[in-house]
Amino acid sequence: MSSPATLHRLRAPLQRAFCAARTYATVPTDSAVSPNTTTTSSSSPSSAARRPTYFKDKTVASLDDFIGGDAAATSAPLPASEAYTLRTAEVGPASNRRTITRLPEWLKTPIPAGNQNYKKIKSDLRGLGLHTVCEEARCPNISDCWGGDNKNAATATIMLMGDTCTRGCRFCSVKTNRAPPPLDPHEPEHTAEALARWGLGYVVLTSVDRDDLADGGARHFAETIRKIKAKKPSLLVEALTGDFLGDLDMVRVVAESGLDVYAHNVETVEGLTPYVRDRRATFRQSLKVLEHVKQVRGAEGIVTKTSIMLGLGEQEQELMDTLRELRKAGVDVVTFGQYMRPTKRHLQVEKYVTPDEFKMWRQRALDMGFLYVASGPLVRQQLQGRRGLHRERAAEARGRQGGDGVVGQQAGGGGRAGRLVPHYHQQR
Repeated sequence: MSSPATLHRLRAPLQRAFCAARTYATVPTDSAVSPNTTTTSSSSPSSAARRPTYFKDKTVASLDDFIGGDAAATSAPLPASEAYTLRTAEVGPASNRRTITRLPEWLKTPIPAGNQNYKKIKSDLRGLGLHTVCEEARCPNISDCWGGDNKNAATATIMLMGDTCTRGCRFCSVKTNRAPPPLDPHEPEHTAEALARWGLGYVVLTSVDRDDLADGGARHFAETIRKIKAKKPSLLVEALTGDFLGDLDMVRVVAESGLDVYAHNVETVEGLTPYVRDRRATFRQSLKVLEHVKQVRGAEGIVTKTSIMLGLGEQEQELMDTLRELRKAGVDVVTFGQYMRPTKRHLQVEKYVTPDEFKMWRQRALDMGFLYVASGPLVRQQLQGRRGLHRERAAEARGRQGGDGVVGQQAGGGGRAGRLVPHYHQQR
């Protein structure tokens, strides 16, 4: 007697055999010919009636047009007023319909291509047990960063101290835990080794917040930078750090480790900070971090940088006040990017800011005296380092002050144009 498992294995081939012999009735249409009507084989295919669809939304074009019919080929570009209008769609069963806002066209990015650089970076990261913010924070630019045409064009932002954060910011998708695993003592060496393999000219290091550690991980961060500089002194290093719970002595430890760019993000305007960031992070605390870096290394000794997300409900005057406070703290570079909701558990997007508005904020920030401003829907803080500092100009700036620089001229930096300022290509 056959067992149930044997009958289950025979089921699929038998179904395919029986289905192949079945014939399906055609769906009758108004233009269908009667059985008594004779047709010739010379009938034009174009005159055949289109098979009806059971899709109920009549405002949507047919699949043929979507794939690339004549209408798609001859349609003119949409005017800006219409192109920037958000589209909505109804989803769900008839008994529980809901309206969703579709992602604007200017925020859509390609799927990672998976070329050789992309595969090599991913392989090296997994082999050395390293983490990247590109993956953990679901960055939309991962295909752009990891899939560069050559080693100097492709990079990944290394996330130190594990992949689990002790804070729970409402915009971030990185895992959280009050007691994450202990630090890997070999991580600084592994990170330096991976970067030496890739042959990059610029690297961005960031980390999760480790409030469970006495020093917040500052010494681990500094040790990693020193290891990198020891293996490759010419490599330019940007460090995107947390606030170390406001401990300025720990800020000094990282600032004096030999890095070239110190970045710390205020993320949003002061009024929204308690709702967007973890309650242990405050706007004023972040300003003190950025200001203290300048006090430690001198106004001309290091570049400071911060990032602001738009689309969280900030008001125009709040954003202007934020920029004024950053200038008072001596911040050199500011970037603007669109907040994109990682999952349904995170803050909703209040507004999709248009590219024209990003251009406006870029110009306003430049007029206020920032040395460089990156502003765009897909701008991300970590992306800047990848196309950032031109090696020749940066090496030249290390040995002298003053001189000419593209960034300083763009931003109206005057005599500070020759400082070590990243010349970013596309920018958070």
